[in-house]
Amino acid sequence: MTTLDAAVVIAGPAGATLTDRAISLSDGRVAAMTPLPAAARSGRVVMPALCNAHDHARVVRSSQIGNFDVALEAWLPHLAAIPAVDPWLTAAVAFGRSARAGIAVEMAHYTRIQGLTAYLDEARAVAKAARDVGIRIAFAVQCRDRNPLVYGPHGDLLRRLSPSACACVTEKLTRAPLPAAEQIALVQATAEAIAGDGVTVQYGPAGPQWCSDDLLARVAESAAAHGRRVHMHLLESRYQRAWADATYPQGLLNHLDALGLVNERVSFAHGTWLRPDEMELIAARGATVVINTSSNLVLRSGVAPVAEMLRRGCRVAMGLDGVALDEQEDPLAEMQLAYLLHKGEGFSTSMSRDDLLAFALRNGRFAVLGEHAGGTVAPGAPADLLVLDWEALSADRLDDTAPPLETFLARARRRHIKDLYVAGRQVVRDGAVTGVDLPALEAELLATLKARFGTTSGIRAALPELRAALAGHYSADTFMCS
Repeated sequence: MTTLDAAVVIAGPAGATLTDRAISLSDGRVAAMTPLPAAARSGRVVMPALCNAHDHARVVRSSQIGNFDVALEAWLPHLAAIPAVDPWLTAAVAFGRSARAGIAVEMAHYTRIQGLTAYLDEARAVAKAARDVGIRIAFAVQCRDRNPLVYGPHGDLLRRLSPSACACVTEKLTRAPLPAAEQIALVQATAEAIAGDGVTVQYGPAGPQWCSDDLLARVAESAAAHGRRVHMHLLESRYQRAWADATYPQGLLNHLDALGLVNERVSFAHGTWLRPDEMELIAARGATVVINTSSNLVLRSGVAPVAEMLRRGCRVAMGLDGVALDEQEDPLAEMQLAYLLHKGEGFSTSMSRDDLLAFALRNGRFAVLGEHAGGTVAPGAPADLLVLDWEALSADRLDDTAPPLETFLARARRRHIKDLYVAGRQVVRDGAVTGVDLPALEAELLATLKARFGTTSGIRAALPELRAALAGHYSADTFMCS
């Protein structure tokens, strides 16, 4: 049995903030919480571990490859500039950084395949990396079969390019997808290969604009048959909104609902351009919307209407999307940014502190794991716990009667994290990941990326032309959908 002494316990959404408690862990759960004598007072905050309900196990930051401050539609193809590397290495670094940032549960929407081995071998390597680090993940198998370059036919876009750039972009970015039936079969094969021991598998349709109706219908049918969860992008940018309105005049969410893709087993990433009636449908069906605040700001996609989602009854969760505001994985900073944007104006409150704690601690667990349990510190709850340095957080406090939660919300950052426990296993100790040597892996990964960067020289030479062509395609007076 492990015992944690806490000066402050942030119990979670709708839970009281407690002081001076001893927390006992046994068999992966919180066994007991007992008062701690004042003489044994600890300098630690204990709270539920954080959840990242939308990410892609990325490790290369945008500024490393000249892809910073770019609209989403141009940012995505620029990811082809990243060379392929060993999948275990890249996933171990991604998950190690997440653990170091206090994340115990993460959605890995696996949209970037390294392709150095067979797909199932790569999936096994990613699952092993998660287990080696010690965090819980959902591995969402990407499904995609249309619109590789733009939302609609891309012939006009390619005609904007020089012959050499056109040839390179066509070869690298418009390859024929697997037939829909094979993509569905791959999800089930992946589940049989890696599910269990902290890893679940989901269907990961890339998004309505990237998936044919046939593929989406097959996802819905198979997910229902197997009771498997689904995770997909939804209305991330204004251009996706325009495409959806032109393609589905009856309403995109109504269309997805008719296919069977709006229900409790589904989580939607972004929802930046959702409308009130669509929010109400999502709320009525029990689906989850995962908000990626920093990513949407960095990629010029806008600010999601979180206050309206909450007012309409939506379950909202937090995602980092691999594009944090300062290119560092800091979900504590992400929490604060979301709260500052959406808490309300003047004396009106549109996102309460309990809403924020549910957003960061509880709702993501449901989206990723399908579990209502967790996101709290209480006897019987999963022992997924984050420990922060209360002495560093509170050293200059003058009013000891001020609620500790206020201090946490105002200033907690990744640098204050001391320990992380997942299912009772200590996966971060004194700020260092225990299961892998993260600094050594980061150095190895950077050296490998530098050594292999030349392998992407062809597509990198074509990217400036492609970016300019995309800007022209999506300009307000020319963007058309079909």
